[in-house]
Amino acid sequence: MSTLIVLLPPRDPAVPSQEWQLPELPFLLLDKSGRTQRAGRSALALLPRASSTVLMVAARDLLMMPATLPPLKGPRLRQALPNVVEDQLIQDPQTCHIALDPQPLGNGRHLLAIVDRGWFRFICEAFTAAGHRSIRAVPVTRCLPPPSVAAAALAQAEADTPSAVLKPAVAAKLAAGLPIEPPAPVVAAVLGTVISTAPALLLEMAPESSTTRVELAIARGVQGEGLAVPATAVNSTLEALSGAAPVTLYLLSEVPGNEPGMGSTAQAKLAAQIAGAQPLPFEKLARRALECRFDLCQFEFAAQPWRLDRASLRRLRLPVLLAAGALVVAIIGANVQWMMLARQRDAINTQMTELLLNTFPKTTVVLDAPDQMSRQMQQLRVAAGELSPDDFLALAAGLARSLGPVPVNGIAALDYHDHRLDVTFKPEIKVDAGLTQRLSGNGLAGAIDSNTGKWTIRSGQ
Repeated sequence: MSTLIVLLPPRDPAVPSQEWQLPELPFLLLDKSGRTQRAGRSALALLPRASSTVLMVAARDLLMMPATLPPLKGPRLRQALPNVVEDQLIQDPQTCHIALDPQPLGNGRHLLAIVDRGWFRFICEAFTAAGHRSIRAVPVTRCLPPPSVAAAALAQAEADTPSAVLKPAVAAKLAAGLPIEPPAPVVAAVLGTVISTAPALLLEMAPESSTTRVELAIARGVQGEGLAVPATAVNSTLEALSGAAPVTLYLLSEVPGNEPGMGSTAQAKLAAQIAGAQPLPFEKLARRALECRFDLCQFEFAAQPWRLDRASLRRLRLPVLLAAGALVVAIIGANVQWMMLARQRDAINTQMTELLLNTFPKTTVVLDAPDQMSRQMQQLRVAAGELSPDDFLALAAGLARSLGPVPVNGIAALDYHDHRLDVTFKPEIKVDAGLTQRLSGNGLAGAIDSNTGKWTIRSGQ
């Protein structure tokens, strides 16, 4: 199963929703074995198709916060979530899509990811309209590399530092005998320069700026946040936000479209403005997205394979028309065949009725011509003194001719009723397997009852 991984730009809050558009997007295409098939940058309509699509949502578009949730599930939980985060939001919580991290934090707390519902719907519908069926969206901060062992050790060492060199709040905790948890290591990444979702509009409204603004994604454990800051202020911003926590800084590199001659100079200038940044290859970031289990496509955005959109209906139009045409042809053919067979049946019934009336003109009512003909013929045989094939004498004579090696005195009893002859052989007599064939040769049909051991002889006519 192939997988397409795409890095999304953040929403530009200055652009109204009716003017949203997506620029060319960097992507990575993996085959079912996880090998890289293609990597590049493309417009949405030209992105390669895959069995599943993973979208890395920009950190600036997400507010990630822990919260204590009521014991609800499904639609009732979805209705309650806006009330849980209402005090933490500036905009109306009813206009936000709230996703729940499947991994609980403990003590009834869960991590929530909040995104503008209109923007998230725009993204999902745009990819669905472009033919991407199985869509999963993950926070880009969950795709950053985990904190190194050295950073975690440094955080623990800072927590064990004597209280004289700690901040007053930490010193107060030590004095009160409270345990001090080490600060969570901070992992930050510069994911490139700020890209607008309406480039033409901003070119008309804003003059050329000499200050390069970059997308900064910050991960603190399971939580994450995003900022758009000047490239020269990245280090000072991280220093102010991290406090005593160790910081690992990355700079996204090897981004498709930034190859030599296609923006590598700008990438080098950006790296020169940010001190201490380690390179983070785009492929590594994309592969980390596959490991993330926090899917933002929940509730109304959850994957629904049975729901058909316009794009699917357009693709299925020709097969549906062909299937409908085949069904109509099959129905017409079946009805024509039935009419032909019905005419043949009526013709045969008419012939049998005429034959019965011609042979027995006194017949007044014809209900079942073959059965009536058989009964009339039987009555003629009886009237002429002939034996009927299912009379006792006829059955007994046929049995006598069919005994073969079975001795005649080996028969213990004969019982005739309902036009059949029940034969009981003596216990010491072994009937050979050829008796059935000999009975058939004499116009009889015989079968043995396994429960009673009796043979039932009938007329084979």
